[in-house]
Amino acid sequence: MANPEQPQIYLISPPEIELSRFPDQLARVLDAAEIACVRLALATRDEDRLSRAADAVREVAHARDVAIVISEHVLLAERLGLDGVHLTDGARSVRNTRKDLGKDAIVGAFCGASSHDGMTAGELGCDYISFGPVGTTPLGDGTLAEHDLFHWWSQMIEVPVVAEGALDTDIIAKLAPVTDFFGIGEEIWRAEDPVAKLTELTAAFH
Repeated sequence: MANPEQPQIYLISPPEIELSRFPDQLARVLDAAEIACVRLALATRDEDRLSRAADAVREVAHARDVAIVISEHVLLAERLGLDGVHLTDGARSVRNTRKDLGKDAIVGAFCGASSHDGMTAGELGCDYISFGPVGTTPLGDGTLAEHDLFHWWSQMIEVPVVAEGALDTDIIAKLAPVTDFFGIGEEIWRAEDPVAKLTELTAAFH
């Protein structure tokens, strides 16, 4: 994923999806906006459910030339013909994942608010680093990835960076000059009209 002039959308699936409805919803969103990548981030560990969801989502994404990565499941990424994997344990498994998936796969790492983890993951061959949450959320331990972290990263480090977690238009407007991607997920899926909500959020990119 190359560093764009203005941020791009990195779309994150909801933790639970209804297979009869979600692929259509996703197709509408992908048709309405330019999406750089889709992350399948389901809460379930059930391999059968993950596989069926990944098949459905891959079909929609690849039909539109959009890359798809899966959270954590390195073996499934390969077996199901996905484009890569999103790791959630910082830099810890980057080296092995890169070895397993090869140089062409997308490997990204979520590093919380740790610039040290981010730098290590970048040195080990990550294609992008994700920091968050950037907004207040009951999830996690309350540590926010602050504007300063993104500002420093954008000045010093070439690896593309994703801002995610409890985004709103104010946060997006502040971070837009210093991030490459916004990881948008629950923010739109919880809305009555995901496309309208996404349009509202992306208006703050400029």
